[in-house]
Amino acid sequence: MNDADATRPVKIMPCLDIHNGRVVKGVQFVNLTDAGDPADCANAYREQGADELAFLDISATVEGRKTLLEVFSSVAESVDGPLTLGGGIGTLGDIENALEAGAAKVSIGSAAVRRPKFIEEAAREFGPARITVAVDADASKVIPGGYEVYIDGGRTATGIGAFELAKEAEDRGAGTLLPTSKKTDGTKQGYDIELTRGIADRVRIPVVASGGAGTMEHFRQAAAEGKASILLAASVFHFGEIRIPELKEYLREHSINVNIQ
Repeated sequence: MNDADATRPVKIMPCLDIHNGRVVKGVQFVNLTDAGDPADCANAYREQGADELAFLDISATVEGRKTLLEVFSSVAESVDGPLTLGGGIGTLGDIENALEAGAAKVSIGSAAVRRPKFIEEAAREFGPARITVAVDADASKVIPGGYEVYIDGGRTATGIGAFELAKEAEDRGAGTLLPTSKKTDGTKQGYDIELTRGIADRVRIPVVASGGAGTMEHFRQAAAEGKASILLAASVFHFGEIRIPELKEYLREHSINVNIQ
């Protein structure tokens, strides 16, 4: 149902995975490497022309705590542009606190899987545009559609199909879907196009491509073949392998509509 075309701008979204107050990057959700100060990274990306930023406290849910709002608020105060905050979001109060700290959107994952009605409550209270549902998934031969949802930072299998969850999340009021493939996360071998397109084909809301970008061609594939509306990446931006202005120019040259500053 979604489709990348010349009329809909595709957005670039660097992702700041946060652990102990620092930006980190891992491979397949583990083996974390320090990548810098959150505010410094965020400012650099906005100056380069990032359309949105994601701030994900990757250990909050596993550690059973709330997200690092103090760290996030310092980032929000120092940059302009939309910020999505995720990690440890499990109540309406958490969402309210996140929005008050400067988030434009929140990303909910484990809580949405454990209690799908939470999506409805959040969308009704704050509006669908503010609610992103994260779908962490891995390939499965026994799950219909071929992808099983994982929660708790990718540690716990649920037996739920990723495509099933994505459609239910839309039906319950989510405004954006953020699928991440465990198989490709951090590998730089390319996005899981089958997962991204499989979700985009089933919903009408924006879908974020996440997990595996290593080249500019991978971004093009996610937009054109994966039908993603937002292209999220971390490693290639954190370590200076791809700069956003050059990426946007590449995408424009390949008929992907992007916002050029």
